[in-house]
Amino acid sequence: MRSILQNIEHRPWPVPRRPWIMQQVWHDLLFAHWPVSASALRPLMPAGVEIDTFEGRAWVGVVPFRMSGVRMRSLPATPGAAGFPELNVRTYVVRDSKPGVWFFSLDAASALAVWGARTFFHLPYFLARMRCEENSGWIDYSSTRKLQAATPASSPASAPASSRASLEARYRPAGEVFRARPRSLEHFLAQRYCLYTTGKSGALIRCEIHHPPWPLQLAEASFHENTMASAAGIALSTKEPALLHFSRRQDVLVWAPEKLR
Repeated sequence: MRSILQNIEHRPWPVPRRPWIMQQVWHDLLFAHWPVSASALRPLMPAGVEIDTFEGRAWVGVVPFRMSGVRMRSLPATPGAAGFPELNVRTYVVRDSKPGVWFFSLDAASALAVWGARTFFHLPYFLARMRCEENSGWIDYSSTRKLQAATPASSPASAPASSRASLEARYRPAGEVFRARPRSLEHFLAQRYCLYTTGKSGALIRCEIHHPPWPLQLAEASFHENTMASAAGIALSTKEPALLHFSRRQDVLVWAPEKLR
């Protein structure tokens, strides 16, 4: 994992000088994206971040994948939290000229990981019953949120508790591996090196991450059920996404969250 810090030329700003605290590996990831109106997302967002748009349009992503190798720096992997399926609903924001990701919700199959992410990273994680399997080249993925708990005060814009949040889909790569060209839509959606959230006081928080450039492929997918966006209060215009991309693996380093003034 340390070797990826030698691959930094693609970053829009330098890696943080302080030590990273966590490493992760993401597998079999699907970027499913829909265009949306920025004005429709604004009521769901806190003050202090600007919705990032590409050619005037905001984008919402539903992103299923599988994690492995999750561990704190210099510590052994924790049983029950080292590997599990994860699923997020996201959009794209910018603050202080640093474009990043805003998560409306993150579902995971590990209760320990959900607790840790809520407690230490202030992220709107939910425990879900999940399955991620590869069959004949397809990734069969299903997720149903278990606990519709009240939205925590630390995440005022996280998913509403009253809506069913489920995904049942299958997907696979459908093209050669490529790297997104700078200033392309794929680059806008994928190459993000921080995330934003809010703390208990409502203060904005930034969490820096680092990874190599995304090895992307075009993808194909079928969605049997997808209520993830609607559970977050977002209406998608169509059942099928406008863009589908696949990535087989991404290695990631994470830094401790920082409160922004």
